[in-house]
Amino acid sequence: MSGTRREIPNDPGRKERILDAALDVIAEGGVHSTTHRKIAARAEVPLGSLTYYFDGMDDLLAQAFARLADTMSLLYRQTVQAAGSRAEAEEAVVDLICGPAYATDRDMTLIFEMYAYANHNAAVSATTRSWLERSRDSLTLHFTPGVSRALDALIEGWPMHRAFADAPLDRRLVAGTVHAIVSASAHLPGGGES
Repeated sequence: MSGTRREIPNDPGRKERILDAALDVIAEGGVHSTTHRKIAARAEVPLGSLTYYFDGMDDLLAQAFARLADTMSLLYRQTVQAAGSRAEAEEAVVDLICGPAYATDRDMTLIFEMYAYANHNAAVSATTRSWLERSRDSLTLHFTPGVSRALDALIEGWPMHRAFADAPLDRRLVAGTVHAIVSASAHLPGGGES
């Protein structure tokens, strides 16, 4: 029956609020200490809401990490897409590496947690693989596939070093490295297409 109370959500956005709360809880204490109760309390929803929207903790975590990957991929793509030239594209890559606009400390913590959890959860592993593919696809707006793969490895790895060293990166060193990779590809057989 159309227009009944059952069809009108009492709390629109509740599922998204739960997913965001799950990411907050993970960022604060890691996947290993994340519980339904902590997530429900953070989202300010009844505990039963979690079982209504999600098929257990694994499903909730998988959807939370998928939300993280979607958000980060969109920002990644927008940063690269905004570049109007090869030089601007190189600068966009430097911005992605040096942060913090792309990967804040909280984002890095969540990324580490997602990668670790992906080793034990097929859905999160698929999300992680898809995220890497989307990242490289964004880079191919300006670079060859081979260069895109190399630059994406820098974008993934260098912020990890920044996070564990607890120190900002040397932006000039990062920019020089990005430029060297892009420039060297012209001298590779096939122009770094692989």
